[in-house]
Amino acid sequence: MATDLSNRPALPPEIARRRTFAIISHPDAGKTTLTEKFLLYGGAIQMAGQVRAKGEARRTRSDFMQMEKDRGISVSASAMSFDFNDLRFNLVDTPGHSDFSEDTYRTLTAVDAAVMVIDGAKGVESQTQKLFEVCRLRDLPILTFCNKMDRESRDTFEIIDEIQEMLAIDVTPASWPIGVGSEFMGCYDLINDRLELMDRADRNKVAESIKIKGLDDPLLAQHLPAHLLEKLLEEVEMARELLPELVPQSVLEGHMTPIWFGSAINSFGVQELMHGIGQYGPEPQIQNAEPRKISPEETKVSGFVFKVQANMDPKHRDRVAFVRMASGHFKRGMKLTHVRSKKPMAISNPVLFLASDRELAEEAWAGDIIGIPNHGQLRIGDTLTEGELLRVTNIPSFAPELLQGVRAMDPMKSKHLEKALMQFAEEGAAKVFKPNIGSGYIVGVVGALQFEVLASRIELEYGLPVRFESSQFTSARWVNGARQDVEKFVNLNKQHSAIDHDGDTVYLTRLKWDIDRVERDHPEIKLTATKEMMV
Repeated sequence: MATDLSNRPALPPEIARRRTFAIISHPDAGKTTLTEKFLLYGGAIQMAGQVRAKGEARRTRSDFMQMEKDRGISVSASAMSFDFNDLRFNLVDTPGHSDFSEDTYRTLTAVDAAVMVIDGAKGVESQTQKLFEVCRLRDLPILTFCNKMDRESRDTFEIIDEIQEMLAIDVTPASWPIGVGSEFMGCYDLINDRLELMDRADRNKVAESIKIKGLDDPLLAQHLPAHLLEKLLEEVEMARELLPELVPQSVLEGHMTPIWFGSAINSFGVQELMHGIGQYGPEPQIQNAEPRKISPEETKVSGFVFKVQANMDPKHRDRVAFVRMASGHFKRGMKLTHVRSKKPMAISNPVLFLASDRELAEEAWAGDIIGIPNHGQLRIGDTLTEGELLRVTNIPSFAPELLQGVRAMDPMKSKHLEKALMQFAEEGAAKVFKPNIGSGYIVGVVGALQFEVLASRIELEYGLPVRFESSQFTSARWVNGARQDVEKFVNLNKQHSAIDHDGDTVYLTRLKWDIDRVERDHPEIKLTATKEMMV
């Protein structure tokens, strides 16, 4: 695999075989189904569950929350590790629903590449575009999978043009579809000159692969009807003239994306995509940190928390911090320094995930994602090292776009409610603000669906029915400035002031005018819509 040609030393083989990536897409493009098939090919599960299947078959492995199972959507990012050939894949499945984009945004700070899933009939949709922008900011390499080719879909050139225009990235076909919709027979693998035929009878069966010697091989005519063969030859000839060639270095730099076509539900095209991730996807990359960057080949262990999930196991009030290993070879039982508190932590039962199943991780290498069960010590943005005070940067927290008050239906249970809210705040599922005046809490989220998820989780996990009520405030901004300036500002604006769960000062606004007024009357104060998740 091509890496950048600078003077970096070669990675130890165990690290070099890791590929850590996220799957991004608009809701319903087939991301969870694709994740399932990855696990199927990786030998991690025997039979893939379908999101839309009935009864027992509808048990996808990556959606473990009750609400995800009920609605058939992914609400929370989940991590999975499995082997494929001689590679180790660490896959993070992210929520496609825009109401959970903050979780997705943070997840993208923990991976080295993204697989973008596009629906063959709908092309590039709004959420795909947003997530793509995030990848672009971080120069993440992107591999594209055009799904649902077995349904009526758009012209192949049209799909490629749309990706090039809307996302301003060069697209090069790695495979070419043969027929569409009910006529879809499979793909021609442009990289390896192979004919891949889809079996419609058995959805969990690996496609049949026929090795041929280029497009003029007479074998093609034995497997394809004449009209489809003629169309294939014509289109591939055009594609080779009009579209750029695959340049592995351009893919790694994020300027070019190879595209595979297939049908995840029929297990078709998935294996070729996985080979592509192995061949063109990056090895574990250098992480940005203060006061210096962290290279994966360093012998000392370091890692950072990009997600916290509370109550993954409802029987135990546990919190699992998802940690991306940034360097070194971690072994179970190691003592690592928790940089924010400067205290040592013995990591005695780290876990590896296969969605909701977990097993004890005896070891982990740079690039891996492990879970560390803890009781609230670890927060999003925390860095763990072997003693050096490094802080991984660029893990954002966004100002919420919707604010509501929250009350427990049983007034005697307000203490329990406070505990539940703090747990969700630390998980990053919502922002929780305690206003300086009045009792109660204000909960802020990015999308309305999150209120439903919170209400259902507080009831399921804490046995506490709650009611969300409209609030006079519409947005929140973090207040930055010298300490005495901030204190003076808060005293003058008590009715608008609150603190978040980290104890940071927040200004709650009703109208855009409130923000303009602060900028005009208090030049010494800076209001920000994001804060970095760190000390």
